[in-house]
Amino acid sequence: MSSAVFRVALVAISLALDVFAVSVGVGIRGVTTAAKVRIGLAFAAAEVSMNLVGAGIGAAAGRAIGDVAGYIGFAALIGVGIYMIVESIRAEEENFDLSHGFGLFIASLSISLDSLGIGFSINYIGVPLLVTLTAIAIAALGSTALGLAFGSRFGPIVGERAGIIAGFVLIATGALFAVLKFLHIGI
Repeated sequence: MSSAVFRVALVAISLALDVFAVSVGVGIRGVTTAAKVRIGLAFAAAEVSMNLVGAGIGAAAGRAIGDVAGYIGFAALIGVGIYMIVESIRAEEENFDLSHGFGLFIASLSISLDSLGIGFSINYIGVPLLVTLTAIAIAALGSTALGLAFGSRFGPIVGERAGIIAGFVLIATGALFAVLKFLHIGI
């Protein structure tokens, strides 16, 4: 696997894990087929949109402060990963429906905050933006479908652990990209 393909896969998978975690939580309550499609599209759109916003901010920051912007983006990934772990540990059952309306908006926003951090650093990890966004959308759709399916079956166990695992993957991704950039390896 080439270095660029590995980086694209790592980014897409790390983002898909929190989508999976939220989808498991939504799937616990059971949803219709139409709701599954709506949730998948909302989550994928949120992931891609926040990556684009992050990439724009990252590019502007890169022009303003140079090479340090990449490290700030990587630090943001680590920070978001830590936040995800803390929130997964403290998570309590939601009192509103995450499958439509305001609940779906909040769920989409919550799963896409890490995408802002990845988008910020995406200009500095040497991956093609369009290919990466496509991979992120596909991973989000796939992880939503898997999460909803597993939710009704394994929800309480997998959901909590998936959020913690996603946090650790984001921390590792940010640290790995920072080290590779520092060592000028593949970035």
